[in-house]
Amino acid sequence: MNICMAHRGWSGKAPENTMAAIRLALTEPAIRAMEVDVQLSKDGVPVLFHDFTLERTTNGSGLLKDHTYEELTALDAGSWFGASCAGEKIPTLEEALQAVKGKCVLNIELKTAGDLYPGIEESVIRLVEQYEMKSDVYITSFDHEVVKRVRQLDDTMKTGLIVYGKPVLLQEQLKETGASILSMAYPYLTPDFVRSTLDSGIGLIAWTVDDPQAIQTLMSWHSDVQICTNHPDRMLSLLQ
Repeated sequence: MNICMAHRGWSGKAPENTMAAIRLALTEPAIRAMEVDVQLSKDGVPVLFHDFTLERTTNGSGLLKDHTYEELTALDAGSWFGASCAGEKIPTLEEALQAVKGKCVLNIELKTAGDLYPGIEESVIRLVEQYEMKSDVYITSFDHEVVKRVRQLDDTMKTGLIVYGKPVLLQEQLKETGASILSMAYPYLTPDFVRSTLDSGIGLIAWTVDDPQAIQTLMSWHSDVQICTNHPDRMLSLLQ
């Protein structure tokens, strides 16, 4: 059965990448996976956050990387979503791992570009190993060099390439980086591509799929496609 993956937690009903969104997703056992974005604070703490800048989802400003963990935790990361979410904080990856351990798979997307976050791979691997969660974690990124480094540091870690579009030589890229998962923007998927990718032993995540008709179509193509959505309830109603 297709895995329902909550994008940035249950971000359709709670502020993205917060413990509120994670806790809400954990209330629904049929949500079997969750995706979160990870960056590093100025003092090297892995935190959950999507944008490189703070303005869209907090009352802070500037680049996340220029703020210490203490400064980041002082920000309000919930009011933008709604008054009832005021006071939500930027959580650490450690908090997320503690919350989801034994309950669902966590897809950790490393948000980085160029040399923005040197050492992010080591920091994340260290936490995953500390909580003995390697079997329940994927580490993915648009930066395929980062994915390759994760595998060089720990060749037992499950990793995935994120792509927007449909690049050529994808199988070669997966082999070169050691990735066993492909996370692709869903408009670029076709039935033949889905089947051939999954038949080759590569896991496939379709993102970010919020339209019920698109979800239904993807599910009809193959039962092993993992569907990453802001609105898990829309997918779960189809599964039922």
